[in-house]
Amino acid sequence: MEFKYIQLETNEGVTTLTINRRETMNSLSSVVLAELECALYELDLDSAVKVVVITGAGEKAFVAGADIKEMSEMSSFEGHAFGRTGQRVMLFIEKMKKPVIAAVNGFALGGGLELALACDFIYASEKAKLGFPEVGLGIMPGFGGTQNLARLIGHNKANEMIFTGRIITAQKAHAWGIVNEVFAPEELMTKTLETAREIAGKGMLGVGYGKDAIANGLNMTKEDGFRYEASLFGVLFSTEDQREGMGAFLEKRKAEFKGK
Repeated sequence: MEFKYIQLETNEGVTTLTINRRETMNSLSSVVLAELECALYELDLDSAVKVVVITGAGEKAFVAGADIKEMSEMSSFEGHAFGRTGQRVMLFIEKMKKPVIAAVNGFALGGGLELALACDFIYASEKAKLGFPEVGLGIMPGFGGTQNLARLIGHNKANEMIFTGRIITAQKAHAWGIVNEVFAPEELMTKTLETAREIAGKGMLGVGYGKDAIANGLNMTKEDGFRYEASLFGVLFSTEDQREGMGAFLEKRKAEFKGK
C-alpha cells in the first residue's frame, strides 16, 4: 500500500517508518493517524520485519504535535473521537509483537511526545525538545500522554510537565528517564539502527514475549506478574528458537533464529 505521509524503508530486518509532513512539522492529522495505523498493522504482520524505528522527516521535528488547525474546528464529540483514534494507534504500538524504537530528531510535542512514549524506548538528538504544551491551547494531552508519562516517571514530574506545558531539553528528558540515550544529531539514526539491528539478531520470540511480560506485568501485582512471566518463559521452551539458541551456545557458534 502507498502512503502520502508515511515512508517505509527496510534493511536487515529493521524498518524505518518516517512521518513526512514537513510543511506542518510532521503533525498528526486524522489522515496521518490513519496511515500510521495502517502501516504499523502491515509491519506487525510482515515476517521480514523484526524491529521498527519511528522518526520524523527533516531536522526540525520528530512530530510537533497533533494538527491544531484541524482540532480548532472540532466539536466536543469530534474531539473525543479524535482522542480515541490517537489512543488506539498508541495502544497498537504498545501491543505490537515487535519492538518499536522512537528516534526523536527534533520537536516531540503533544501528540508527538505521546507517539514517542508509546514506543518501547526513545533515543533522542541533542537538539530534541520534548513537552506537553496542550494547556496553553486550553486542552490537555489526549493520546494517552497523561497515563504513559505518569507511569514512566511518576506522577509528580508528570504533573509538572503537563500542568506547566513546559518544553524540556533532551538532556533533561534523559535525566528524568523519558529518553534512554542522547546523541549528536548526525549520530542519532546510526546509533538507533545499530541497536535495532542488535535486537533483530536475537530470538524474536523471546524479545516479543519479553515485551508482553513487561507491558502486562506492570498492570498486575508483583506476584501475578511473576506467574505471568513464568507462563511465557515456559512456552518458549517449546520453540525451535529455544533449541537453536541453547544449542548454538553449547556448540560455540552463532545462533540462526527462525522465529518458530
